[in-house]
Amino acid sequence: MGIWKGQCGDISIGWDSPVKDPVNPAFINLEERGGLGWLKGFNEWFVRCGVNSMGAPGIDTVLDYSGNEFEVPLTLHGKIANIPARAVCLEITEDAIILKGEVDETMMFGPALRLNTEIRTEFGTGAMTITDTVTNLGNNPQEHEMLYHINYGEPLLGKGSSLVAPFKQVAPRDPRSVEGIDTFDQYGAPEIGFVEQAYKYELVGQRGSRQTMVMLRNAEGDKASLLRYSLNDFPCFTQWKNTAGKADGYVTGLEPATNYPNSRRYERSKGRVITLAGGESRTTQLTIDTLDTKKAIKAAEVEIKKLQKTVKAKVHPLPVPRLSDC
Repeated sequence: MGIWKGQCGDISIGWDSPVKDPVNPAFINLEERGGLGWLKGFNEWFVRCGVNSMGAPGIDTVLDYSGNEFEVPLTLHGKIANIPARAVCLEITEDAIILKGEVDETMMFGPALRLNTEIRTEFGTGAMTITDTVTNLGNNPQEHEMLYHINYGEPLLGKGSSLVAPFKQVAPRDPRSVEGIDTFDQYGAPEIGFVEQAYKYELVGQRGSRQTMVMLRNAEGDKASLLRYSLNDFPCFTQWKNTAGKADGYVTGLEPATNYPNSRRYERSKGRVITLAGGESRTTQLTIDTLDTKKAIKAAEVEIKKLQKTVKAKVHPLPVPRLSDC
């Protein structure tokens, strides 16, 4: 139930991955290359990571069917992106196109989680809303992590593009990301040999609803993609920068999440991993709006600046242990 590519007016939404076509999950070995096999199918504009685990690959401790602890390897970004939907329906009304799907991440003596999603876009707008519900189908409590990996290449990404977001603090993920902290919110042209960088954010939300917004805009200020969601749903945000050569995947990722994409063991130690009780459900919502006028983009920037004025922003020059496992 990911979204490969999109088009809004004359704006192409997505990116040009080295993986050129959708890949059948049967051909994805998540354990390949030390747990990085997820990348063999990575070419979507909108892809979920989770729902039992996500983030960096690593060793974690779980319980077997007898309740004994043992160690297991968790692979990059979990399983949900490579599990086919078990039920899909499309509805077209007078006002909207609505796609619904159901995906089960289940096993015997292990997690039994179900994702129900509704993807809705109304006619006459550039907006799309994703409403996801994750349910623990079992009787025992289960951990739940979710990250939306929303990826952009040209024309939204280019030299002079920028990320506009209201934040309390932002910090580099690792030593490589430290090298770009002075321009963390700015993007360069494709650069052959560029090594990825990532930045962890604590965003600002509106009082009460905790609604926040993040925008990627091009250099000219006439094309942008705007995310709107509540920090109650996704309290953590990561910016991924991979402005490599075009043939190697010139892309940036905007990543709202339930927690940061560190190893699950690390995130659990920081108290950020959600646990769903038996039968419990959790529903989240995110709207992605494509903006194609300078007026609309300026209005969004005014909203973001209004939120930013409520706090003093802090840019950390080095990784912060509370945010990054490095």
